[in-house]
Amino acid sequence: MNKKYYFLSDAHLGSVSHRNSIDTERKLCRWLDVVKKDADAIFLLGDIFDYWFEYKHVVPKGFTRILGKLAEVTDAGIKVHFFIGNHDIWLTDYLAKECGLILHFEPLTTDILGKKFFLAHGDGLGDESWSFQLLRKIFHSRFLKQCFSAIHPRWTVPLAHAWSNSSRENGGVQGYLGEDREYLIRFAKQQLISTPDVNFFVFGHRHILLDLAITEESHVIILGDWISFFSYAVYDGETMKLEQFEI
Repeated sequence: MNKKYYFLSDAHLGSVSHRNSIDTERKLCRWLDVVKKDADAIFLLGDIFDYWFEYKHVVPKGFTRILGKLAEVTDAGIKVHFFIGNHDIWLTDYLAKECGLILHFEPLTTDILGKKFFLAHGDGLGDESWSFQLLRKIFHSRFLKQCFSAIHPRWTVPLAHAWSNSSRENGGVQGYLGEDREYLIRFAKQQLISTPDVNFFVFGHRHILLDLAITEESHVIILGDWISFFSYAVYDGETMKLEQFEI
């Protein structure tokens, strides 16, 4: 059996955007049960959790089903790569030690079965708005992270979820804006100048389903989400497909 490579992002587990977040978690576990049968590697490209913050001795409440399932998959010898997103940037080594995940804090360029992939969540890439760049600097500040960790979780966790929900309700996620206006497409085209041999740029973050050829040899793939689409991509060495999980 030919091994396959799977890509998924933006589950936002714990978000009020789900009708039932635990049901979504169960569905994600069923997806892992299906793909582990022929997966050589699984790439989780950010915002798997709607909020994640690791204190020195404490991690967020919940997510027992998905954390146990990820540990089961990695214990079976399947590589699971976990990329930070803008909702789950504050992690250290818990998921690596307890679940066996391979953590990525920066975009990754890698070869898979003869094709070159550029993999990233997508936040901060090509988005030049000053407001977003300011927020990104705040969220990635080690000093502010230490300050945040000094506040009791009974205050920080509700605050984080309220921020996330407010952003989404105020139009934080927009539909497809067109090739010229999508900043991840602009970023990919710019990136091809320095690395012209990238075949697939794979992103999350935008919550849209997109497979766009930007040259004869290069595609931009945006993975959708597990709020509206329950979508993912799969690469078998010949084709890269976006699919939706219905089970």
